Amino acid sequence: MRSIFFYIFITTLFFSCNSSKKETLGNSNQYTNELINETSPYLLQHAHNPVNWKAWNTETLQQAKDEKKLMIISVGYSACHWCHVMEKESFEDSTVASVMNKDFISVKVDREERPDVDQIYINAVQLMTGSAGWPLNVITLPDGRPVWGGTYFRKKAWINSLEKMQKLYDENPQKMIDYADKLEEGIKSMDLIEVNTNELNFNDFPTKSTVKKWSATFDNKYGGPNRAPKFMMPNNLNYLLRYGIKHSDKQIQDYVYLTLDNIAYGGVYDHIGGGFARYSTDMKWHVPHFEKMLYDNAQLVSLYSQAYKITKKLLYQEVVKETLEYIKREMTNKEGAFYSSLDADSVSEDGELEEGAYYVFNKKELQLLLKEDFTIFSEYYNVNNYGKWEKESYVLIRKKSDQEIITEFSISEEELNQKKKDWRKQLLTYRNKRPKPRLDDKTLTSWNALMIKGYVDAYKAFQVTEYLNIAQTNAQFLIDNQLQGNGALNHSYKDGKSTINGYLEDYAAVIDAFIALYEVTLNDKWISKANELAEYSFDNFFDEDKSMFYFTSKEDEKLVTRNFEYRDNVIPASNSIMAKNLLILSHHFDNEKYLTTASKMLHNVQPEIQSYPSGFSNWLDLMSNFQDKFYEVVVVGADASKKIAKLNARYLPNILVAGSTSESKKPLLNYRYIDGETLIYVCVNNSCKLPVSNISEALGFIK
Repeated sequence: MRSIFFYIFITTLFFSCNSSKKETLGNSNQYTNELINETSPYLLQHAHNPVNWKAWNTETLQQAKDEKKLMIISVGYSACHWCHVMEKESFEDSTVASVMNKDFISVKVDREERPDVDQIYINAVQLMTGSAGWPLNVITLPDGRPVWGGTYFRKKAWINSLEKMQKLYDENPQKMIDYADKLEEGIKSMDLIEVNTNELNFNDFPTKSTVKKWSATFDNKYGGPNRAPKFMMPNNLNYLLRYGIKHSDKQIQDYVYLTLDNIAYGGVYDHIGGGFARYSTDMKWHVPHFEKMLYDNAQLVSLYSQAYKITKKLLYQEVVKETLEYIKREMTNKEGAFYSSLDADSVSEDGELEEGAYYVFNKKELQLLLKEDFTIFSEYYNVNNYGKWEKESYVLIRKKSDQEIITEFSISEEELNQKKKDWRKQLLTYRNKRPKPRLDDKTLTSWNALMIKGYVDAYKAFQVTEYLNIAQTNAQFLIDNQLQGNGALNHSYKDGKSTINGYLEDYAAVIDAFIALYEVTLNDKWISKANELAEYSFDNFFDEDKSMFYFTSKEDEKLVTRNFEYRDNVIPASNSIMAKNLLILSHHFDNEKYLTTASKMLHNVQPEIQSYPSGFSNWLDLMSNFQDKFYEVVVVGADASKKIAKLNARYLPNILVAGSTSESKKPLLNYRYIDGETLIYVCVNNSCKLPVSNISEALGFIK
């Protein structure tokens, strides 16, 4: 690998030092902007650029080959602030468009619709420059192999780069081909998994020392990572919560609760409308990058619901309630499907797109709106130097608990709660008179499944029937619209049109969501569908030699490489979700293949975990199920649903739940129904305690 990186460095240096220029070319009308025919909100945002954009498809790729033209692959997403900035500065500019239209075939990609394409070029830019992000802009050979790239470019730098690359292609195309060959090797090596040939043994894995090493990166003042920007990383916190409880590690528990408290207090949480922004730009969770993503909110609802089960903190309940109100109000369509995101930008009073314009307030407008309540409001939400952002604007942020405010202002808890309710209603009404952030109204299967799981976890914690109803409505939407007759899932849906063959993330997340639905409804439909999707995944994504699942189906078009997504990120890796699913399903269906595969998958990634635990937190969660006792809790009888509801309200991360109100031949339920009784069976490693009828007795078996 060192030689590849060295080659990349030398060649990139050659490109950057090639300073010759050519005259700006006249506008070419050979092609037209074809994005007007797309459904993706991000692509449609670019449909009226003077650039002759094309979508990523077979016809576009073939045209590049036929005409032997370099391609510009520009990747972004609807809620991306800097994508909008580059569009305004460059892609809406006729001079830039003339260069792009004459020499290149320009392709716009929505990274959320095509995460497979995005990952190829993210890896390429990571190799070339050491970092990557969005907007992502890459120049490729006519066959799609990258030769140059970066992220955000100002207009002059973008034009200069395009001209240099075209000149090199005209004068010395072989040099670019040689570079593409080397870079291709590097890309193929990045997300390939090495089969672990060591003896499989999870019990010897040094979990405690791994977490201790990880803890050196913690911010013990504000929570989260000890750096900025700060992403919430709910899966990391989910695992650390489990670890802290299991090992009675108060330091880890306190760190998780500190993080959850400060996120909920911070400006990354929308105190007026509910829901979370994508990340904080600073250490104290104050100023967010204002875009709101469905996947963040889904996972944070799950996390706060789990934390509530342990702590019973009203703050956590409030956050879940308000976030789900936001999802219902602004992110759900009439079919029960969930939208993808809200933009960071909205139109300001000056008529310009501006990040955060919809969300922030100035002191004068707050004083006019709140009148005599402004004093307590300003103390509660720090309308002062602590909460000030820029241009005399404030991002609401808390420092004090409700009890501290109650004491300071000598009011009752009921009075404060009423004031908070009134403030939210009044300011939300006022805020909604402003131009709203743009909505990405496409529905992504994987993100919807994460939101189903969020609603189910909230239902488990709070027993609000509406949460379960919404989850089931969305799950049925996925079956009716995204599940095809051949058992395949589609990835995207918009305006009645289901498109794009699904990725592993879609199957993994939907299986997880359906397992969760089964555990609260006891409806066999959900667990059976989960099993069918698992079998489809084996047939179309699984690599027998590696014992891992590819991100793309064998039915998909071939890209530069076909990789495995196995490192956890803001969303857990599709392989780690799938491995956890297979462990659960192996118990439900007595399927040895599932169990063996899950253990092999974990074994394969085990060597990397110690060096980068925050990138493998979902795998660590799976490892806990192998290292510790993992319980089958089976409830059978007329009152099974009631008893399971009580079990689900407890924090029990090391169990699976099955049940029935009647006789069943399924492996976990067979021969366990006794007429007139409702019995609870607690088993581990095929060894079961005597059945009991009392929840407290059953809980006594689970450690």
